[in-house]
Amino acid sequence: MTSGGFFERLQMGLWEDNPGLVQLLGLCPLLAVTTTLVNGLGLGVATLVVLACSNALVSATRRWIRQEIRIPIYVLIIASLVTCIELIFKAWFPALDRSLGIFIPLIVTNCAIVARAEIFASRNPVGASIADGIGMGLGFALLLMAIGAFRELVGQASILSGFDMLIGGEPFAGFSFADSGLLLAILPPGAFFALALAVALKNSLDHRRRRERR
Repeated sequence: MTSGGFFERLQMGLWEDNPGLVQLLGLCPLLAVTTTLVNGLGLGVATLVVLACSNALVSATRRWIRQEIRIPIYVLIIASLVTCIELIFKAWFPALDRSLGIFIPLIVTNCAIVARAEIFASRNPVGASIADGIGMGLGFALLLMAIGAFRELVGQASILSGFDMLIGGEPFAGFSFADSGLLLAILPPGAFFALALAVALKNSLDHRRRRERR
């Protein structure tokens, strides 16, 4: 695959066809764990790795997967990768694993991963499928991080709280900017408001860009 093709797939995942902003897939973990930037980063990286690797494996084995059983095979591949990621989190990032809880195993049920396996990886070569997985996974991860950072800033008036879950050491409360924030931002309704603002911002920027082109 050419470098142009790689960057095209990367752009599609980051902006034009972002799983969270455009396709609105994988909203359960997106809304549930993005109370902090660190949580969003942890789940985003895990999803990115699973998405890229599952795309590669599905593409490499697509000629031997029978049409009638393709979805169970995709789920089996994804579940195997998620199990590996979960064991890595438990071994090296136990605090982050406890913070994310059930949402690491639930990556298996993320519609975005199964959708990319069915729509793209099963019909394209390995290189293009890896690029698609990286683009879509990176777009989803950046959205998780952005919403997590926004909710943490507004809800707790701090940023990078719990960073010790990534690097170890003493508990780190983050960089605080005030004594307290708006509690609503870190409650479930705050997740919907944050996602709505992100979608509205993207649509506004796209509309402005189309208007400038005309």
